[in-house]
Amino acid sequence: MEINRIIDHTLLKPESTEEQIDKLLEEAKEYNFFSVCVNPVWVKKCAESLKDSDVKVCTVIGFPLGANTKETKAFETKNALSNGADEIDMVIDIGLLKSKKFDAVKEEIEELAKICHNEGAILKVILENCLLTKEEIVKACEVSDEAGADFVKTSTGFSTSGADSSDVALMKKSVSDRVKVKASGGIRDYKKSLEMIENGADRLGVSAGVNIYKESKSV
Repeated sequence: MEINRIIDHTLLKPESTEEQIDKLLEEAKEYNFFSVCVNPVWVKKCAESLKDSDVKVCTVIGFPLGANTKETKAFETKNALSNGADEIDMVIDIGLLKSKKFDAVKEEIEELAKICHNEGAILKVILENCLLTKEEIVKACEVSDEAGADFVKTSTGFSTSGADSSDVALMKKSVSDRVKVKASGGIRDYKKSLEMIENGADRLGVSAGVNIYKESKSV
């Protein structure tokens, strides 16, 4: 396994500068990461920079709280795709999920999945596991699967904790074979990356991609 090809090379801090985005892009091309994952304001720049490479452009929607309206998330998604995004990582409506408003949660994911798939793009659903019970994680996975999501994802990296390998295993068991799992949040070395992969992660969202890749080559 070439670990670089399952890494979304990520920079989502609100204070990220254009210079830091330029560095992210150069690293992504040098190490041939699967994608860069950036805030929507940087999507157009990244798409232009990466057009002659194999590196995809991923962005985040309703980030990091998930508490925007369905209509706002739909607009954000369309705008990101028109700017050149290949993959969309949306934050689930956590409050609605915890209120057991499962139909409303499903409708929102369905709408964004339709928008993405009409443009040949991938939709990942960020569950923010640290705010959910185990039962809610399972339900969120089932709803995301039914709604047509392509991935379920552990975390934004901006809440109380990040990826947990036991949660990754639970997510993998709670979706059909069609749906993949992305682990993100607090994965900073090769050992932790392997732990996530062994528990079922198909993709890793990391800001330490260069170090992880270098570590993988020295083992």
